[in-house]
Amino acid sequence: MQNDLSHHRKSYQKRKLLEKDVHANPIQQFQLWFSEASNLKSIEETNAMTLSTVGSDGFPRSRVVLLKQYSQDGFVFYTNYNSEKGKSILRNPKVCLSFFWQDLERQVIIKGTAQKTSEEISEAYFQSRQEGSKLGAIVSSQSEVIASREELESALENLEKKYKNKTIPRPEYWGGIVVKPTVIEFWQGRPNRLHDRIQYTLQNDLQWKIERLAP
Repeated sequence: MQNDLSHHRKSYQKRKLLEKDVHANPIQQFQLWFSEASNLKSIEETNAMTLSTVGSDGFPRSRVVLLKQYSQDGFVFYTNYNSEKGKSILRNPKVCLSFFWQDLERQVIIKGTAQKTSEEISEAYFQSRQEGSKLGAIVSSQSEVIASREELESALENLEKKYKNKTIPRPEYWGGIVVKPTVIEFWQGRPNRLHDRIQYTLQNDLQWKIERLAP
């Protein structure tokens, strides 16, 4: 069976991105775009981003995770370090993040190096989570094969009883990952597929080089 999608077309024409309008620092540019996306009610999770890693089998793998913090130091999300993505990052820390804000016809693509955040950062975020999320982080052997949904729910029920009215400890295998960017591309859809692509590349002197890429 073949499904022809060639008729799925859209003309991008809402905004433009010119060199004279961008910040010299890409984090400031990201902050501007993130704020604009957050202010649109039609975008429910502005902080949803695609994380791409390379596994032990040599294949790339992408999944959506949630950005929880960003600064000049990098982009932070949280995960089980024993998960497929956690192990992939520890084995090969070169990763890619991408945001797609459809209603603004924009993408941000970030290449960088990932590493664990400090224990203090991981602990502070874990303790800020709701109780159910804390227990979920403990009960799930993320990415491992399990027998059934019932097995997972039974384990959660047991943990709820165990930690009732008690402080829930952060497991040592769960915490933050910060992606320190080396290349950040801002993509703005334009008519006739002549999209605007402005790329920032980190130089040896820690300054950012700004270039336009062909669409």
